[in-house]
Amino acid sequence: METEIIIVLTIMAFTIFMLITEIVRIDVTAIITMLALSWTGILSTDEALSGFSSNAVVAMIAVMILGEGIAKTGMMSRFSKWLLKRVGRKKSSVLGSLSLSVGVLSGVIQNIGAAALFLPSIIDIARRIKISASVLIMPIGFAAIIGGTLTMVGSGHLILTNDLLESANLEPYGLFAVTPVGIALLLSAIIFFVLLGKYFLPQDTSGDEFGLTEQEKIVDAFSLNKDIRYFRVDDNCKAIGKKIEETGIWKEYGINILALKDSGGKDTKYAPWRETEIKQGDVIALYGEAESLNRYVADYNFTKTEDDQIFEGIGDPEESGFVEVIVPPRSDLVGQTIREFSMRKRYAVEPVMLFSKGEKVTGDFSDHKIQPGDTFIIYGPWNNIKELQSTDPFVVATPISVESKDRSKTWQAAGSFLLAIVLAMSGFSISISFLTGALVMVLTNVMSIQDAYKAVEWKVVFLLVGLIPLGAAMQNSGTAEFLAENVMSVIEGSHLLVLLFTVGILSTGFSLVMSNVGAVVVLAPLVVGIGALAGVDPRPLVLLAAVNAGNSFVLPTHQVNALMMSAGGYKTKDYFKAGGGMTIVFLVVSVMFFYYTFF
Repeated sequence: METEIIIVLTIMAFTIFMLITEIVRIDVTAIITMLALSWTGILSTDEALSGFSSNAVVAMIAVMILGEGIAKTGMMSRFSKWLLKRVGRKKSSVLGSLSLSVGVLSGVIQNIGAAALFLPSIIDIARRIKISASVLIMPIGFAAIIGGTLTMVGSGHLILTNDLLESANLEPYGLFAVTPVGIALLLSAIIFFVLLGKYFLPQDTSGDEFGLTEQEKIVDAFSLNKDIRYFRVDDNCKAIGKKIEETGIWKEYGINILALKDSGGKDTKYAPWRETEIKQGDVIALYGEAESLNRYVADYNFTKTEDDQIFEGIGDPEESGFVEVIVPPRSDLVGQTIREFSMRKRYAVEPVMLFSKGEKVTGDFSDHKIQPGDTFIIYGPWNNIKELQSTDPFVVATPISVESKDRSKTWQAAGSFLLAIVLAMSGFSISISFLTGALVMVLTNVMSIQDAYKAVEWKVVFLLVGLIPLGAAMQNSGTAEFLAENVMSVIEGSHLLVLLFTVGILSTGFSLVMSNVGAVVVLAPLVVGIGALAGVDPRPLVLLAAVNAGNSFVLPTHQVNALMMSAGGYKTKDYFKAGGGMTIVFLVVSVMFFYYTFF
């Protein structure tokens, strides 16, 4: 064995050990690996630093920017609402539908693009159905990787496979030759995580939630009722023609009206003014204690509706919420009442609770003389609350961490992402395609260039930068070929199933420490030769190796896994556990499918 091969194997073993144990951060491990390959002379300086100019790294940076731009428009948040309305809030239904959607999309566009497009929606849905995002992000990321096996253009290594077959004077495969096995793998992955996910996936992670959110803190601190209910004003409603205050909603019932949508469904008034007249066909969002709310509804004969999508943002923590506001000593509000100040009319926010001199003011506090230090709990859309925050009468004591969504830029964001996909499918490299899309987002003011820089997760970038040279070292030093030849020599003359499993395992192993394309380039010539010696058709053997080059789940070295790792708050051991189970499922399903279908 040559010295270079020994050195590369040693560095590879060290890297895998450090990634699994996480003695230091994984990006630091990757940088050590990159430098070690240069220190030992295995790679030149240019080769060791090649990761910085890698297509995968540039594409990763661009994808992060594109994903942030899409999230800023709230586009995927609206998709989340649409999906939950159709599949319900059951975790298995959500997981299955999202995995299927991402997987199918990944069959026609780059898997990193499919993953990035859906990532904001995955996080949003996890929050809405109140589960840890970690139980969704990893399986859906895996589905994006597997989706690359649905067509022969779904991933780079499958595209290359036909070129390698032609160079060996073998007939190339058609576009959908791999589709049946791709479907089987995608469905197997979904079934695996739906049935066994609780045993393999982390049910909570440090990156998922950092304690209670600000909304949860304020709800707990003031024992706020989180239930918002929706009612229609039908022709038999006794409130028709009355002004809101005339119904006694605050004085007699002690409840609040958070929003009112007119009968035409076009005009929505948040925290409608007390003089607003209730008309037939209106829809109202009511908040308050259940007993008082039920009494109000019964007295005026409102009709309950379950359609909570009538009001965009009401009841959605991403769009609206409760905040604590304090009246400072020099406020113009001191000495006035809410009625005189017209809080609802000015800011379209609803005061639901008042504390004065440390005591809760019960009943209708519309005519309470406001004093310095009085504290209101108000509810409203974040945009309205931010407008209130910028004025002198109040000090908003609750941190507002939610970013405003600029829906006016939805088409620009969607167009930028679509442009990136079209360019990639037209033959441009994925890095140039997605970087172009990211630039268009900046030029169309979807986001500023500063926001674009902030969107980049540098830990993920340096993980890829540091590990890409290891794949180059394995190929350049002959380590990959040495391993493949030695393994193949052992199985000559064995049963066909042994041969198929060996090809699958080798391809899987190589894909974890080098690029998928590199794994196929190394293995294809060897597999063709072994197939000829074993007397079996080498074409499906090469295709099996190419399919299993996408079996990259055990380590976060695949760019999709790297992207999802930070978002899900995962550690390498999480990938080792869940990815290990997925790797076995992938290997068994692919090998058995090829055995019974191609041979």
